[in-house]
Amino acid sequence: MLKAFKFRLYPTAEQKTLIEKHIGSCRFVYNWALAEKIKTYEQTNHSISQFDLNKKITTLKEEKTWLTEVNSQSLQGMTRNLEYAFTKFFREKTGFPNFKSKKTPIQSFPIPQHYTVDFDANIIKIPKIGKVKAVIHRKFEGILKVATLSKSCTGKYFISILVEDNKEAPIKQEFTAATTIGIDVGIKDFAVLSNGEKIENLKYLKKSFQTLKVLHKQVSRKVKGSNRRRKAIIRLAKLYEKVTSQRNDFQNKLSFKLISENQAISLENLNVKGMVKNHCLAQSISDASWSSFVTKIEYKAQWLGKTVLRIGRFEPSSKICNNCGFYKTDLTLKIREWCCPVCGTNHDRDVNAAINIRKFALQSQNLVVI
Repeated sequence: MLKAFKFRLYPTAEQKTLIEKHIGSCRFVYNWALAEKIKTYEQTNHSISQFDLNKKITTLKEEKTWLTEVNSQSLQGMTRNLEYAFTKFFREKTGFPNFKSKKTPIQSFPIPQHYTVDFDANIIKIPKIGKVKAVIHRKFEGILKVATLSKSCTGKYFISILVEDNKEAPIKQEFTAATTIGIDVGIKDFAVLSNGEKIENLKYLKKSFQTLKVLHKQVSRKVKGSNRRRKAIIRLAKLYEKVTSQRNDFQNKLSFKLISENQAISLENLNVKGMVKNHCLAQSISDASWSSFVTKIEYKAQWLGKTVLRIGRFEPSSKICNNCGFYKTDLTLKIREWCCPVCGTNHDRDVNAAINIRKFALQSQNLVVI
């Protein structure tokens, strides 16, 4: 099973210069390779392969001698990344690959092989860069695959190492109606569980909004290209980074708790891209980051052998009484509680939705709902 481990790096001033050279050279090779693929297709109506591009890199190095200062396998890794981008474009319709910009918040380059990790000395040896000090907070065993060295917009360096641990993914554990929980994500409460528990939406972005507003004004008032503007941008980026870290920490802890306590989790398949087009709710939906939360649940479930059940986005989970099945057609978004006119059950809108999500998911599995 493949797992990725991310560690913080503390390079020296000389190593930072070498890392910048690798980032710039790899970005140049990626853009050159993309231009070559476009030009070749326009001229011959055929695409140029990754292997032909790798052969042309040798000729390119004769013209751009500074490319010889960086790891050659990292340059070839960029053509592989480009090939993967085109594969996603044709198979998943994710959009045509774009040229890379030096203004992208996170800059990175791949390290396919020939790097080593020393757990005792907290050092990672990287080709052409040397031994870099790292904070290796957890040990791992397995075959080292591709590593990715990245630099954040706040000037922090990280390395993400992909490891093949030669272990099979655990067999999915059997689940019943009693060991399955339904989750309804929302804005008022981040998540409402089918057992009636409500998880507060901490709204990290909203809490920092006033400070962000001030920092944005400071950036806009500085002269473009000046050192003061650069420092103001870093201050702004650090606050955004803090908000992201807070959100990820909250979601990681919550997703692990839910996965550990239940054998199966049922979720609604929401169209988040379509929902953020509503300008009244876009910021709140983005702040909640439901897609990121669901992703964390899915990969943790795979690691622990748990099951994630999904129901369709058009299932009327909020409008159906979970007790008798009455369908309330006039339920609007502002109505948070309602009473069933048939059985007289009082419903909290979100708790009712979570119960129905669990019920619909179990029905699709032909399990008896208790």
